[in-house]
Parts: sequence; C-alpha cells; structure tokens
Amino acid sequence: MAELVVQMADVGVRRVARWRARHFLGLALLSPSLVFLAAFTYWPTAQVMWQSLYAGSRRAGTFGLGNYQALAADPAFRRALSNNAAYAVGTIVPSLVLALAFALTLVHSTRLNALLRSIFFLPVLIPLVAAASLFLFIFLPGVGLLDYYLAKIGVQGANWLGDPDVALYSIIGLTIWKNAGYYMLFFLAGLQAIPPEAYEVALLDGATMWQRLRFVTLPYLRPTLAFVLVIGLLGVITQVDHIFILTKGGPSDSTNLLLFYIYQQAVERYDPGKAAAATVVMLALLIALTALSLRRLEHNIEGRE
Repeated sequence: MAELVVQMADVGVRRVARWRARHFLGLALLSPSLVFLAAFTYWPTAQVMWQSLYAGSRRAGTFGLGNYQALAADPAFRRALSNNAAYAVGTIVPSLVLALAFALTLVHSTRLNALLRSIFFLPVLIPLVAAASLFLFIFLPGVGLLDYYLAKIGVQGANWLGDPDVALYSIIGLTIWKNAGYYMLFFLAGLQAIPPEAYEVALLDGATMWQRLRFVTLPYLRPTLAFVLVIGLLGVITQVDHIFILTKGGPSDSTNLLLFYIYQQAVERYDPGKAAAATVVMLALLIALTALSLRRLEHNIEGRE
C-alpha cells in the first residue's frame, strides 16, 4: 500500500513538473511580446491616467479630479464630444450601407466585378493625409472641382470648409469615400460564407429579393456587421489627420473632434493634465463601445450556433 502511495505521488510530481515546463515554455515564448506590450502600451496608459489627476505641474499642481471637472465645464470639450458623435453616425451608417450595396452588386466573380472592386477599393490605398490634400482642392470655394461641376448645372456651391453649418458634412463625405471600399471587403467575405441552400429554400418559398435580403442575407451577416462596426468606431475616434489638413477644428469648432481637442490642449495650450483627462475619457468611451460591439458579435455567433 505504501509503495502504491509513493508511485502515485511520483506520478503527481511528474505531472506537475510537465505542467510547469509547458507553461514556462509558453511564458518564455510570449515574454518578448509581453515586455514590449507593457513598455509601450500599459505603462504609457498608466502614466496618462496618473497625469490626468494632476491639475497644473506635478510640483506646484494639485492632485485630484480637477482636470475632469474642468473638462465637464469646458464648452469646447462638449462641442468636440457632440461633433464626434455626429461624425460617427454620419460616417459609419452611410459607409456600411454603401459597402453592403457594393458587396451585393459585386459578389459574383467576373472580370467586370473584379475591376469595379479594385476601383471601389482604391481610396483605401490612398493615405488619409493625401486624401485630405486631394479633397482640399475639390472643396475650394468657387474654383474647386466640386463647385466647377455644380456651376455646370447652374447650382451655387457652398463654402464647403469655411461654413460652420457645412464643414462637418464635408469631412463626413471624405470619410465615407475613404472607408466604404474597405468595409466592402468584409461584406464580400461574409456573403461568400452564406450557404447557397439558404437562398434555394427562400426561392422555393417564393421570397422576393427584398425578403431574401431581410430574412437570409442580413441575419447571416450579423457577425460581419458587428465586426465592421467595431472597426468603424475605432476609426472615427482615432483618425484625425484630415482635420489637420482641411479645417484644424474650425470654423468655430464645428469640426473639432476629441482627438484634435486633445492635441489642442497638450500642444497649443500647454495643459497636459487636461489633455490626459480628455484622453482617459476618450479611452473609456472607446473601450465601452468596443466591448458592447464585441458582445453583440458573440451573441450573434452563439445565436447562429
């Protein structure tokens, strides 16, 4: 009996040793990535959070929630927040609709469709700074390409980047042009994954084109839609290059987005504490929106299974 106990103990010790060896090997292989992730992601994030709690300099300033209170009382921050919300809705929804329309039209592999896919995807290959520079010439009042063709049909063009009521819509138009082709690729992949039998059953039941879209295509595309929505949310919060080129947040803060507001506080007004607090707020919004979208994606996948 004692020998059996000793053998079982030896087996247990060997299993623990093997388990430790496997996990140590995995940790050793991951350690370079973990070191860089900690050094360039988690540590800077912790520094920003710590800095957001200092109002003024770290030597002469006060520690607390003063920066967040200043943000809440700053009308420019509230304007940037509302601009970002309008910018998100105005870019993501039309981009998704256009991308889905492109994907449904070009889902079959033909030479013409391959050419059209390349044309629609071309804006994605253009850097955002270059695209903004291109649209700067398009939006020039009176002499720009857009006003030139509007004048051909007798329409008076607006001051696309100088009118506070129009400027944000001009930025939205540029973003839709830039992103629709990118989202199209995801929808094309999602459409290829739909089983043909689903459409055959719908046809046998006498479903029309719109009914097939509503009851077959869109339910199967829900995971793809949720994923693309996450990508779109990341883009509208983290992309600000075109604002620098076209409007610099103007006129009258009508195109000022959260990331550009952070740049203004940190670089133009030398207020790193307030900029850090705005960064923390933006990061919290980004995490919340991404978690919500990913949760929806999980729910859709589980529902299909």
